Amino acid sequence: MPSACSAQRRALYIVGVISDRDASTKLSQLSTRVVAPRSAISVIQRGQVFELKTADAWAYRYRLGGRDSQRVQRGGFSSERAAAEALGRALERVRHQHARGDAPTLSELVDLYLAQHEAEPETLEKLAWLLGKATRRFGELPITQLQPLEIATWRMTIPIGHRFEATQALRQTLARAVSWGLIDHNPAKQGVENSQRPVTEQRPFESWNELRQLAEEIGPRYGPLVLFAAATGLRPGEWLALEHRDIDRDQRVLYVRRAFRNGRLKAPKTNGSVRAVPLQEIALQALDQIPAEPGSALVFPAPRGGHLDLHNFRHRDWKPAQRALGIDPIRRVYDLRHTFATFALRAGISTFDLSRYMGASLTMIDRHYGHLARDGRQHAIDLLDKGANVHAVDVRWAFKKASSAQRAPQNNL
Repeated sequence: MPSACSAQRRALYIVGVISDRDASTKLSQLSTRVVAPRSAISVIQRGQVFELKTADAWAYRYRLGGRDSQRVQRGGFSSERAAAEALGRALERVRHQHARGDAPTLSELVDLYLAQHEAEPETLEKLAWLLGKATRRFGELPITQLQPLEIATWRMTIPIGHRFEATQALRQTLARAVSWGLIDHNPAKQGVENSQRPVTEQRPFESWNELRQLAEEIGPRYGPLVLFAAATGLRPGEWLALEHRDIDRDQRVLYVRRAFRNGRLKAPKTNGSVRAVPLQEIALQALDQIPAEPGSALVFPAPRGGHLDLHNFRHRDWKPAQRALGIDPIRRVYDLRHTFATFALRAGISTFDLSRYMGASLTMIDRHYGHLARDGRQHAIDLLDKGANVHAVDVRWAFKKASSAQRAPQNNL
């Protein structure tokens, strides 16, 4: 009768885990998987692989501790090998968690993540606020016990206006836990959809004539600001912080070097983040119409100096002027940026160049502004039709060139 060791060696060889020559060596390593013939139960460390009696399928089971500890069982595998491989992965996860010791709770991880995350104060404040939605639900739970299904269910309880951002904040925090080796996978990403909320409808102004009427209604002090913003596409925080030294009239360009937001000036992290925006004639004319403010470095200062209060401008000048003109619906200040994008795309400026001028990614330009270019398709057709004639000439020229080269005498080398 063959010995138990020889039977185990035979089993190891059958399933292809190791070669027959190495079987004896591997049997001395207790962590090695040992698979018995089909009629027997397969033993893997503290787990077992077995064939289900009620269905033509395989399953595995293992205990988290000793004989009286909790037993985990999973079934429905199509083959013995599939069940054995699944058990191996499950036990590997258990070993990782055991080696880590006590995993931090989500609240502890969030505190650690925010403490080492480099960002502007307002960014950190918003991130902490978003993560607070997750810690209120899962804060006391060790991160190793977070389940995708529970996270997906929690996500649907978040108001749609913040659902995407709150889920994204949790994802990036848990992604750092993965990179730190605290968990093996990101439970907020695996099986948890996080589609972005629908794009807010953009409402650009229809024409420069409409903008000029609005500027005239607002008055000489801030009317030029409206035309300038629509002619450059700057964000409100960027034209609030714009200084005279940022404008090069000779080169017809301005440089975006800073932004004013939440009562603070924010400068780009690197010199490469400074962008150049071309100054069209309307922008230059608007600059000429701005009342002189001796001693102020700002292009659009507040009446008493310092940065203009956008909230006051919106309620004292912007909205009343639109109501007086019967503009409906009322446009937002940010719609001046949308107007620039729309006019630029209609004029034939490429999305690549537009992304550079506006300081936005190509994906963002296409997502938010591409559909606004009503004449963009016809413009592309016109350019392609013109290009087709040029290519035809080039092809005929190239053909003649090639024919002449073939008739020329060949030099002997």
